Amino acid sequence: MRFPRRTFMHLAAGAAALPAMAPASLAQTYPSRPARIVVGFPAGGATDIMARLMSDWLTERTGQQFIVENKPGASGSIGTETVAKAAPDGYTLLQVVTPNAINPALFGNLPFDFVRDFVPVIYLARLAYVVVVNPSVPATTLPELIAYAKANPGKINYGSAGAGTPQNITCELFKMMTGVNLVHVPYKGGAPAVADLLAGHVQVIFAPISESIQQIKAGNLRALAVAPAARLDV
Repeated sequence: MRFPRRTFMHLAAGAAALPAMAPASLAQTYPSRPARIVVGFPAGGATDIMARLMSDWLTERTGQQFIVENKPGASGSIGTETVAKAAPDGYTLLQVVTPNAINPALFGNLPFDFVRDFVPVIYLARLAYVVVVNPSVPATTLPELIAYAKANPGKINYGSAGAGTPQNITCELFKMMTGVNLVHVPYKGGAPAVADLLAGHVQVIFAPISESIQQIKAGNLRALAVAPAARLDV
């Protein structure tokens, strides 16, 4: 069995379609050995969490191991390159996120062509974003955060999963819309950004709620707002 192009998975609801993605080619032989799911960000972030949930589901469903392999760096491009250079046999999968679509516009001379070198498999999940602050920030609502930021221009740091990631772009849009001056601190993934938010090295993040929900519930971080129009039941 051989796929004409590398396979990838899109981070965004239901992994059930994967085992049936090409019935004529896969027949009853796939998977006949362990496969890996490459994540271009560190363990603990939203992309990694979703990949591990899917890995467990696929391992249980197929009887073969699906192993998550983290390859963080360059806003996901290192992991993407790993899969682009792998054998196109369906046993090296990529957990795709928004930066995969953004990176070609931000970074020149990428060692792969995302449209040419990959084939979509499944739309897996949609992530809800939340505005979270360190408890030292004297704000309990988004308007209060805006007022505090305007009173302290350039003194508030915001963390993101890296340059060009949705966290970075979302906060830059927030800055443009509100006129506040926040300093960007990029990380190699969402989990390190949350860790530094807890430590107080950055004061705010715009990030998937899965990365911070436990710390919010424990009272270690404060959520101010969510991106969806409807209130989240968490």
